Amino acid sequence: MSDIAAKSKASSFRVSQIAMIGVVTAVTCVLGPLALPIGPVPISLTNLVIYFSLYVLGMKNATISYLVYLLLGLFLPVFSGGAGGPGKLFGPTGGYLFGFIPMAILSGIVIDRYMDQRVRCFLALVVGTAICYGFGTAWLAYQAHMTFAAALAAGVIPFIIGDLIKIVLAVVIGPQIRKRLAKAGVYA
Repeated sequence: MSDIAAKSKASSFRVSQIAMIGVVTAVTCVLGPLALPIGPVPISLTNLVIYFSLYVLGMKNATISYLVYLLLGLFLPVFSGGAGGPGKLFGPTGGYLFGFIPMAILSGIVIDRYMDQRVRCFLALVVGTAICYGFGTAWLAYQAHMTFAAALAAGVIPFIIGDLIKIVLAVVIGPQIRKRLAKAGVYA
């Protein structure tokens, strides 16, 4: 009887993980298209969702959620500005979309280990975002036939202050969300 109960509990936790991944993916699909076009790279809420997903899901499941979002974006208009398809994914801003993957992995590792150390988590998100900026800027420069400096000016500089605000929000609010989810038995 205890084996059945243990299997039931393990499978229900697995179901809850899948459900949480689905919910966060859906939130990304809803908030991702909301964008403010200010140039070749729009202001988007995608990175804010990823920052919070690292606290809500942990590194592994947050990365899975984002990969599902990218896959959906191949077929559905879930990217910034309501765009989708291979043209958007591999177009001038596609490097930022792919850059979110290493950002989620590297930042997520630190957040998973040091969630209560806000300075470490803040620095991890800043470094992860810088890596994303690197991928995005290099790809934007290549795709748009810009110099790296011009791509940096178009795709990074206007976003630094806003992204720092998003990071602070995630570092302050994220641990509280994770603790509440753990208390509710949703996050193990």
